[in-house]
Amino acid sequence: MTSPDTDDDKLDPAAERVLRRMRRFAAFSGLIMLLGFLAVFGAIAYKLMSGRKSAPAEIAGTIQLPKGADVRSAVVSGDLIAVTVAREGRVETHFFDLDTRAPRGVLGFASAP
Repeated sequence: MTSPDTDDDKLDPAAERVLRRMRRFAAFSGLIMLLGFLAVFGAIAYKLMSGRKSAPAEIAGTIQLPKGADVRSAVVSGDLIAVTVAREGRVETHFFDLDTRAPRGVLGFASAP
């Protein structure tokens, strides 16, 4: 058996420089991709661990609505309570602060003429 000749596997200096440059480029590209994956997985983990701010376990109190208002729905969202009422043939949504029950605004609805 003959042993392989190691002189045939040698590259000329220009090819060696190109090969080194390609290896550095591949290593740099792999590092950038790894950092991108770490950033994405870190953001996903942060969202999963931080959770969502939920409404308090118990909500108690009284909200004053206009006289003759018929409550259609009430929703707690974030730090607001939205109460939709029907009054005098109009539909309105009243917004109240979750902690203080103070009025924060009224949104009225009307049909187009």
